Amino acid sequence: MDSCVLPTRHKGLSLVQTTDFFYPLVNDPYIQGKIACANVLSDLYAMGVTECDNMLMLLGVSSQMTLKEREVVTPLVIEGFNDLALEAGTTVNGGQTVINPWFITGGVASSVVSDNEFIMPESAVAGDVLVLTKPLGTQIAVNAHQWLEDADPKFWDKIKDVVTPEKVEKSYQNAVESMSRLNRNAARMMHKYDAHGATDVTGFGILGHANNLAKNQKGEVSFKIHTLPILANMVKIFEACGINFKLLDGFSAETSGGLLVCLPHDKAQSYCDELEALDGKPSWIIGEVVQGNRQAKLETDIKIIEV
Repeated sequence: MDSCVLPTRHKGLSLVQTTDFFYPLVNDPYIQGKIACANVLSDLYAMGVTECDNMLMLLGVSSQMTLKEREVVTPLVIEGFNDLALEAGTTVNGGQTVINPWFITGGVASSVVSDNEFIMPESAVAGDVLVLTKPLGTQIAVNAHQWLEDADPKFWDKIKDVVTPEKVEKSYQNAVESMSRLNRNAARMMHKYDAHGATDVTGFGILGHANNLAKNQKGEVSFKIHTLPILANMVKIFEACGINFKLLDGFSAETSGGLLVCLPHDKAQSYCDELEALDGKPSWIIGEVVQGNRQAKLETDIKIIEV
């Protein structure tokens, strides 16, 4: 599961809690703080929990930075983290800051909930469909943007014939917007449209997380993924760059990705439509739940949607 669910000593109340941290992937410290906050909260949202009672921030400040760099960067990361926490209706009340060889950002998110405030990721049934609420390809978008700015043109030279600097910049901005957007509305809609479980798509890639979700089901079901929504031009870059990001195999890492939600077939499109009305961004029906042995796989004739 994406979060632990622990019964408290108070009858009918459980503690839902998660922690996560990672290395910086964008060059704007304020945005990095927002992405880190969204990434932590996403584990609660994957459980259908929409209200976070408290957050802690975990910050490792790089010992390789100068004192001046620390004084400039650190407050901006904290500000971004705090601002998105406020947008999520919660606050940061504590945490830990240390000097570390590498810069690390992350945190802890906690919520005390009644039984009807969370959805265990275990009740998918044959006939359900799989909905994804954010596009894939963020890892490649971030790397391509770094190659564009890198003094060593080694990787840019490999992709410059398939993509322009303007398109790389646009895809990067779309990735940043996606990574810093909360999955809170997606979690709210899980309750309204009777979701049978969900996970968020992060470091294991879409297929890795789909496999983990499939293994957790009570019923003997499997997931078949037939569509991959991917940020524009990322497939071209992947095919030209010479690095096996495993994008089309379903294992390309994402950061603060969307929710992968199991929904009844007759409610999935309404879920997508209402979520788009709330967030201003599309979601996609990308697969189906069938009878099986609790595994997930990509269809051989996978459909790619450029976003």
